[in-house]
Amino acid sequence: MTRETWTNLAALAVLAGVPLWAYVADEPFIITLATRAAIFALAGVGLNLALGLGGLVSLGHAAFFGIGGYAMGILASHAQAYAPLAEWPFLIEGTESMPVIWLVAVVASALAALAIGALSLRTSGVYFIMITLAFGQMIYYFAISWPAYGGEDGLSIYVRNGFPGLNTLDPIQFFGLCFAVLCTVLVLMWLVQNSAFGLALSAARQNETRVLSVGMVPYRLRLVAFVISGAITGLAGALFADLNRFVSPTMLSWQMSGEIMIFIIIGGVGRLFGPVIGAMVFILLEHTLGGLSEFWHVYLGALLLGIVLFAKGGVIGAIAGREKAHD
Repeated sequence: MTRETWTNLAALAVLAGVPLWAYVADEPFIITLATRAAIFALAGVGLNLALGLGGLVSLGHAAFFGIGGYAMGILASHAQAYAPLAEWPFLIEGTESMPVIWLVAVVASALAALAIGALSLRTSGVYFIMITLAFGQMIYYFAISWPAYGGEDGLSIYVRNGFPGLNTLDPIQFFGLCFAVLCTVLVLMWLVQNSAFGLALSAARQNETRVLSVGMVPYRLRLVAFVISGAITGLAGALFADLNRFVSPTMLSWQMSGEIMIFIIIGGVGRLFGPVIGAMVFILLEHTLGGLSEFWHVYLGALLLGIVLFAKGGVIGAIAGREKAHD
């Protein structure tokens, strides 16, 4: 096996091993930190499909993260209040079932990504970045002005939603659920990257003219990738809202889009496990340095600067070299 494969396996082992140790040591807070890392990694895996494979630098992915969170919050709040979402033309009730909530979150985020991507992908470069940012901020300010679901104060969910056969209020069981979802999505992303679609998307990023010459349409490839990316990020948003039992407009802010991108840059852009390692490093820095100073982002900025200057492949690139870099 290559060094990158060993690095990926080690990252999964650490992510799974730390909460198991914390469970034995009766440290539920550490389990919660590991769960945050798994969920953030999932969001990063979603963006990495568009950014790493498709070359689409999006600053609006927090929109899909927040849409997934609000899908959970709205459905769960109506279920807890025993109040239907709609009674006409047919009855739509809330639910506390995670599989149903995930499906709604994925579909809602995918539809939003389809609408945003269909317009944004008609541009490129800095124009694409700014249009995705603009769409994200539009949805952010809509959430702030939506008093039915808390407005800028957010929406609290008092009981975590359920999953068949699990006690989701038990931190270790909820972590196991999030970890299983992350592993499943990683396998799917590996299949996508090595499929004909993934190869065509990567080719469109490298040389659009050659892709056009063989009869493929780069716009369609990128739009499909953007929709899949948004759907995965929306699923992560639903899990994050369930973890906190709270959803607010901050999930939709451009700062959240930046954080998701930071996970990818730290781990390695275009690397399958880049977001996993990046999210783990981010949570570690937030926990250790955040307790020392409220200005811990200064150290994060120094780390990012070092990676950009001396390790453009991120942590994985620094370890594995050019073994599997997407050039």
